[in-house]
Amino acid sequence: MSVRVSVTTLGCRVNSYESDAMCGILRANGYEIVPDDEPADICIVNTCTVTNIADRKSRQMISRCHKLSPEAIIIVTGCWSQREPQAAMRLEGVCAVLGTAEKQRIAQICGELITEKQQSDDWIKAQSYVADVMHKHDFEELSAVAEGRTRAYLKIQDGCNRFCTYCAIPFARGAIRSRSLESVRHELEILDESGFAEVVLTGIHLTDYGKDIGGVTLADAVDCTAGLGNIKRIRLGSLEPHGMSDELISRLTRNPRVCRQFHLSLQSGSTSVLQRMRRGYTAEEYLDIVAKLRSSYGEAGERVAFTTDIIAGFPGETYEEHRETLAFMDKVGFARVHVFPYSRRSGTVAASMPGQLTNAEKAERAQELIKRGRELERDFLLRFIGRREQILIETQNPEGSWSGFTDSYVRASANCGTPNELVDVIIKSITEDKNGELSLLSDNCR
Repeated sequence: MSVRVSVTTLGCRVNSYESDAMCGILRANGYEIVPDDEPADICIVNTCTVTNIADRKSRQMISRCHKLSPEAIIIVTGCWSQREPQAAMRLEGVCAVLGTAEKQRIAQICGELITEKQQSDDWIKAQSYVADVMHKHDFEELSAVAEGRTRAYLKIQDGCNRFCTYCAIPFARGAIRSRSLESVRHELEILDESGFAEVVLTGIHLTDYGKDIGGVTLADAVDCTAGLGNIKRIRLGSLEPHGMSDELISRLTRNPRVCRQFHLSLQSGSTSVLQRMRRGYTAEEYLDIVAKLRSSYGEAGERVAFTTDIIAGFPGETYEEHRETLAFMDKVGFARVHVFPYSRRSGTVAASMPGQLTNAEKAERAQELIKRGRELERDFLLRFIGRREQILIETQNPEGSWSGFTDSYVRASANCGTPNELVDVIIKSITEDKNGELSLLSDNCR
């Protein structure tokens, strides 16, 4: 009888990629992967530490696994366990704690724990496998993993050297590390042979790709798709403004495979707040990057999607600085905005800064930003009405139509197509579902 393993994932796309990669490794070694809401023999929880709420959710998921499967071996991995391994080891049911750099060994570790459990009458004493990522220099080679039938993800970079004053991720992920171009090409060839039309390149700090291996940039990784027939789109993960050089912008926008969506991390539209965050750019410099990207596409530039993250209520943020961010959102015309109330992280510079706002103040400002972001999203979608767009079909809707995404990452429906097919349509209207999610409706396929 096979060993049943569940994997629970919190946090970012990089975490999701790594969880999927662990599932692939475990399947290859004979383990059965089951949904995380079903009983299992081994429960793996891949944690996040981007905010205090993420820490709490990580602990809650571990507790949930123990209640669902009291006899299961629980393995905790990810960013929170990298930062707080002792706290993870103290939680009930936890048998092993991994950090962010041991996922290739997951099958071996599972086997060792199963053997120990079989040979012992007592519950397994929690063991730590957490490595010192601050001195790790090699990229962990985890194979690309597909999502559904149309989109695949490829992690090409890890780590961060920036140390923004609010962020704990450099302590959890270590210094920047890049996948070699040879490995990038190899993984892309596998995905191309599998027929995937879109590949998303992910990393903790994509614009720092190649700085540790010398002489290459993110554009070189994108160019690894040259000559591949099935991959029609390359979508980029989160980008940092200070890495968006003129040369990189030029090379990315000249490549027809690169999607017209740029998740350009902002955090604040106030230059004085950005300085306290130690972000390394001003609001004006950010706006200049947006203008260069938009102008590179000519008339189609108005339909280039800029998505971003904004922190509400950073320490010392005045109401005037908050209003600067609201006004800056209008200047950019974001397609979508992810808003996070500031979360105090131990060990960071911002945690001891004066002028800490109350939770109520942060929540109020976050709601203002969210409301404005929703208005801007609708304004952005209006630009598509009457326009010809190409949709990558993914799923069939209950009423029989098909749904997918434009290259600007806007969900849209079509009355034709099959999964993994690109179809040309004319956009006719905007629709909103019961959850408030906006999407585009099209007429007959062209």
